[in-house]
Amino acid sequence: MDLLRFKGASAAMAVTAALVLAPMGFAQNEGQAQGHAVITVLPDHNSQTAANVSQQDLQVKVNGKDATITNVMPLRNNNDHLEVVLMLDPSARTSMANQFGEIRNFINGLPQGTKASLAYMEYGTAHLVSPLTIDRKAVLNGLKIPSGMPGQNASAYICLSDLAKHWPSNDPEARRIVVMISDGVDYYDPHFDMQDPYMEAAITDSVRANLVVYSIYWQNRGRFDSTGYANASGQNLLQQVTQATGGNSYWQGMGNPVSFQPYFKDIDKRLQNQFEVGITAPVSKPGVDSMKVKLNNGVGKLDAPQQIYLGHANNAGPAM
Repeated sequence: MDLLRFKGASAAMAVTAALVLAPMGFAQNEGQAQGHAVITVLPDHNSQTAANVSQQDLQVKVNGKDATITNVMPLRNNNDHLEVVLMLDPSARTSMANQFGEIRNFINGLPQGTKASLAYMEYGTAHLVSPLTIDRKAVLNGLKIPSGMPGQNASAYICLSDLAKHWPSNDPEARRIVVMISDGVDYYDPHFDMQDPYMEAAITDSVRANLVVYSIYWQNRGRFDSTGYANASGQNLLQQVTQATGGNSYWQGMGNPVSFQPYFKDIDKRLQNQFEVGITAPVSKPGVDSMKVKLNNGVGKLDAPQQIYLGHANNAGPAM
C-alpha cells in the first residue's frame, strides 16, 4: 500500500508540474509560424494606374484555417530588390533563335536596378551564364542558339529545383522571378502524372526559396515532344508549377508561338503590380503549406501562390 501511495503522489506531482509549466509554452506562441508571399493584383479595365492594396483588402487561409496578415508592401521603387533568371532549354528547336530579339528586349527592358541572369537547363542543373548582375550586356552575351539535342535538359523540373536550391544571391529582401522557356516534358516521368514527383519537388523547392515562376511553352526537339500527348502533359505540368508559386503560364495551342513579345509584355505588367504580403498562421510545424488568398475590394484581378513556406519567427525568409 505504501508503494501505491508513493506512485500516486508522484503522478500528482508530475501533473502539477505540467500545469505550472504550461503557460510558458503558450507565452512562446507555440503553433504559429511566419512567412511571406508575392501576390499580383492587375488593375481592372486595362487601367495604367497600379492598384492600391491594404491588409483589410485581403483574406488568407493556410491549410483551410484563417491566417493573419501582418504587412502588405507594394514592390516598387526603394522597396524592390528584383532578381530575374531566364531559363532556356538547350533541347529546344533551333528556331527559338528567331525570338532572340524579343528576349534581348525583355532583359534590356527590366526595371533599372534589376539583377538578371540567363540559365540553361543542362542534364539536371541550371547552368548560369553570369552572376546576377545589372550589366545587361554581360547577361545577353551568354545567349546562344539551342543545340536541339533531344533530352539534353533531362527534366526541366530537376533543373528548376537545382536553381531554387542554389539561387545566386543571398539577399533576404529580394523578389525572385524565374521565366522558364520549355515544353515542360519530363523525360524522367514521360507519362502525364498529376503527381509527377519531380514536378512536385520543383514546386516545394521553389516555394521554400520564394520563387515566382513563369513559363513560356516552346517545343523541344524529339519524336515524343512533337506529339499531342506530350504537348498536353508538358503544358499541364508547367501550369501546376506556375500556379503554386503565383506566376503564370503562356502557350499558343499545340504549336510554338509566332512571337514571345505578348508574353513578355504581360510579365512586365505583372512585375509592376506585385505586393509582398507578410503572413502568420497556425501550423503544426514549419514547412510548405497550402494557401488561398482572396481579394475583397474588387480593384483588380488577383494572382497569388497556392503554397507558402512558413518558418519560425526568426527564420521566416527563404529556406535554401
